[in-house]
Amino acid sequence: MASRANGRSSRNNKTLDMVKDAAHQLAALTGRRPEKVLGLEQGDNGWKVSFEMLELERIPRSTDLLGCYVVEVDEDGDLVGYERSSRYQRGQADGDRG
Repeated sequence: MASRANGRSSRNNKTLDMVKDAAHQLAALTGRRPEKVLGLEQGDNGWKVSFEMLELERIPRSTDLLGCYVVEVDEDGDLVGYERSSRYQRGQADGDRG
């Protein structure tokens, strides 16, 4: 049972490292630092990671413009593509996003 738990922990650490690397690669390309991870999906040839990033800072902060960026990485963790999937104000509820 312990080896199963260790295997799971190792796999989780590898996934976490891949997400961190994807965030660093996205930041290098856009000049913006992702604020948080919105989603993670494993595909046939790698992963899709969704990040939320600040695009335009406003006062009050609840009116900041944020973007959701979907990053695709291959099995080695190298970024192969990204796109902004949506843009919204920080204060909007999920159902209000276009």
